[in-house]
Amino acid sequence: MAIKLIVGLGNPGAEYEATRHNAGFWLVDHLARDGQIFLRHDSKFHGLCGKVKIAGQDVWLLQPQTFMNRSGLSVVALAQFYKILPDEILVVHDELDIAPGLVKLKQGGGNGGHNGLKDIQAHLSTPNFWRLRLGIGHPGNKNEVANFVLKPPRREEQELIDDAILKSLVVIPKIIAGETGAAMSLLHTDDSKKREHKPDPNKA
Repeated sequence: MAIKLIVGLGNPGAEYEATRHNAGFWLVDHLARDGQIFLRHDSKFHGLCGKVKIAGQDVWLLQPQTFMNRSGLSVVALAQFYKILPDEILVVHDELDIAPGLVKLKQGGGNGGHNGLKDIQAHLSTPNFWRLRLGIGHPGNKNEVANFVLKPPRREEQELIDDAILKSLVVIPKIIAGETGAAMSLLHTDDSKKREHKPDPNKA
């Protein structure tokens, strides 16, 4: 099934703009620029939205302005209005369990404690939407997670996340066209190569 809605997760406001939790917003900003559109606030959808053409198809872009833990309110409002099914939705979000520079695509599954995903699952009454998971890394202590995601990445991390976003943009037309197997193969194979060719810190 083709994707008709891409949701970037994040928190509204200038103070959150550069934080790790807004990685989903960053990717959707790229898609809006590439599609030469401005995302405009629509009160009935509780977010910034706009329509672009990707892979020859009309696709809605959405950035919920509800704050992360109420993202589902925005997603379900637009999805119901335009009769978009859960498996036609791609949610782009930051992922603690993946290192910066890596990106994973999957459908369904748990929410991993991510408040945005948790609220979307609750509002859609299903976990079976697609997720594009942008790695931001983990602070190493679960008690530091809340503070970690609301801080900007270090410069070297930001460069890796930006690379992952650019790699995702290349693959998104395949995801939109429903070629999710091919998209996964491209994303995940590239990730495997990165791990295989990781420099050995013990070598000069």
